[in-house]
Amino acid sequence: MDPTLFVRGFVLGSTIAAAVGPISLLCIRRTLAEGRLVGLVSGLGVATADATYGAIAAFGLTAITALLVDGRRVLGVVGGLFLLWLAWRTFRAVPGEAATAGDPGRRGLPGAYISTLGLTLTNPMSILSFAVLFVGLGVTSGDAAGATLLTAGVFAGSAAWWVILVGSVGAFRTRVTPAGLRRVNLVSGLLIGAFAVAAVASAVVG
Repeated sequence: MDPTLFVRGFVLGSTIAAAVGPISLLCIRRTLAEGRLVGLVSGLGVATADATYGAIAAFGLTAITALLVDGRRVLGVVGGLFLLWLAWRTFRAVPGEAATAGDPGRRGLPGAYISTLGLTLTNPMSILSFAVLFVGLGVTSGDAAGATLLTAGVFAGSAAWWVILVGSVGAFRTRVTPAGLRRVNLVSGLLIGAFAVAAVASAVVG
């Protein structure tokens, strides 16, 4: 077993996680509005989904990959509609009603985790990204132990990115006024909504 597989998986996981998108905006907004813990748990939901797709690519589960690709339209619509709902909630959120760092709000930490996990899993481009990167960069495991090490590296890399992002954003949380947070909600809601519409349109047209 190649001991560098974990490092390669770590690099792949952190690289894919660092791509700017609606999930990044959602985690940043949650960190500012509800605190580092909610933002971190949301990020770990993404890391879990990344590791899941990383495992599918690492273990060479081509049947599952084909199934996901064939169902990409349904996944795209479902994920896009859920994202649109989150965009509406974000746009209408009132800063005074946001939860504090010690009180993650009505959603709760499980809800924060499951929502980002589901959003990432319903993005068919995730599995394609991992499959292409694994092959293009020559990252192959060769056995079950190696695939497991690769998957662990992907999770660690993705999680490390979210720890860094949430920690950095959280450092500015106390400086954000209610008016500033309201602007963050409006801009985040509009941008997430745009991503949602694009996802649904792409799924329907494509």
